[in-house]
Amino acid sequence: MAHNHSHGGHSHGHGHAHGHSHGHGHHHHAPADFGRAFAIGIVLNLGFVIIEALYGWWSNSMALLADAGHNLADVLGLATAWVGAVLAKRPASRRFSYGFRGASILAALANAVLLLIAVAFIVYHAAWRLIVPDVVESDTVIIVAAIGIVINLGTALMFVRGRKSDINIRGAYLHMVADALVSAGVVVAGIGIMFTGWLWIDPVTSLLVAGMIFLATADLLRESVTMALQGVPRSIDPDKVEAHLLALPGVTRVHDLHIWSMSTTEYALTAHLVMPGGFPGDAFLQGCAHDVAHDFGITHSTFQIEVGTGDCALQHSHSH
Repeated sequence: MAHNHSHGGHSHGHGHAHGHSHGHGHHHHAPADFGRAFAIGIVLNLGFVIIEALYGWWSNSMALLADAGHNLADVLGLATAWVGAVLAKRPASRRFSYGFRGASILAALANAVLLLIAVAFIVYHAAWRLIVPDVVESDTVIIVAAIGIVINLGTALMFVRGRKSDINIRGAYLHMVADALVSAGVVVAGIGIMFTGWLWIDPVTSLLVAGMIFLATADLLRESVTMALQGVPRSIDPDKVEAHLLALPGVTRVHDLHIWSMSTTEYALTAHLVMPGGFPGDAFLQGCAHDVAHDFGITHSTFQIEVGTGDCALQHSHSH
């Protein structure tokens, strides 16, 4: 008996949640504004990679070549993040009912992997240089790396605004800041070699830089893996959401509560609410959707109302 009711009351709080998220926010507009930033960043950095690789080879600096290799990984990372952001805006179809929102999560994941590959590349070459030192044209290194600081910081500044609301934009931002740090390290190394003649400064600098990049990437990787595995986003406390739903008038139990990331900026929720008093009407569902969007930033919510004893509800949750 209760089971039939549960289907009769299977209702969606969608329309309202959508309208609300646009009013509420910065969330939806994040990807749109960064197209130009991505394009400029890619062109600038690609040009710089070519110049840096040529000068690195010419001046025989491992630190410059490592920086160029790392910058190239960044251009790829920026391109990946851009593709993810563009795909995330594509409309939904019958087959992809959520659209391609998830592409932004895959992009963040790919970005983290690219950064780790860049780190491995730098460490390998720096270790080799420590074993076989080589003469370095320090003045060339200083000038080229200084240009790198300007280009990377300039690109990073374009992404500052979106880094809090979108992990994908944060990946791009981290890439660029890491790059500016690498270039700064290379400048310091060049100056050090110029004054002391110690060749080991060059590879040791690139090792320190690799360590810094690794720490930032580990965090990005952990968060994007959580999203890819449909985990509850770090910014949402599932216990608070459950407490909020339990506190609604007429709700005696909440079960099958799921909260996950649909994209790097949008979250979804489904829950079964046990309401012995009967189906509360559409206004109640819209109120639920409005509240979770407003309080927790969850813009896509679906609630199933169940009437009946705890036993039926329990059976229902197990049959899942």
